[in-house]
Amino acid sequence: MRIAVYGATGMVGSRIAAEAVARGHEVTGVSRSGGELPEGVKPEQGDALDADLARRVAASHDVVVSAVGPSRTGADEGRFVQAVRTLVETLGDSRLVVVGGAGSLLVDGVRLVDGPDFPEAYKSESLIGADSLAYLRGLPEGPDWTYLSPAPVIAPGERTGSYRLGLESPAGDFVSAEDYAAALLDEVETPQHSRKRFTVAS
Repeated sequence: MRIAVYGATGMVGSRIAAEAVARGHEVTGVSRSGGELPEGVKPEQGDALDADLARRVAASHDVVVSAVGPSRTGADEGRFVQAVRTLVETLGDSRLVVVGGAGSLLVDGVRLVDGPDFPEAYKSESLIGADSLAYLRGLPEGPDWTYLSPAPVIAPGERTGSYRLGLESPAGDFVSAEDYAAALLDEVETPQHSRKRFTVAS
């Protein structure tokens, strides 16, 4: 399978790209910085906001993964949501899988980001991530997208190969970036959540 990963030099994106290579897929890593990519990943320097690039990348790949995160300051709110929009509008017959945030997950019907104990430092990026999910859910029939929210805490750790899934509520408190990548690639290889959000915890 041909997979393009935007943000492939980041903490989550690099692990997704490495996991995809380890499974034998043909992987292109798209990044603005042109930084170091995992071994076996073909480099492509560019920006998800570049519609011409996005269209060309989508046309030559079966799956497009957006692992580009919003700013924690909220300064680029329009930029992040527009990047997701650009990837959708240039998707063609490919599939889009978005690395989402945990803030829009629900506990007792309340979004985590709206709770009194939600860390202020993560609120802006979580609200932006929620906006991108709302945009995807508002799309008419057609684009094939999936949005994968991590557990409330995601960090580098161990690839256990064992994880728990949920839909709208957290499946646990923590997920390693490695297990997150494994869950995302399992979804890519065997789609179960077309035009849906789901979540994963270690």
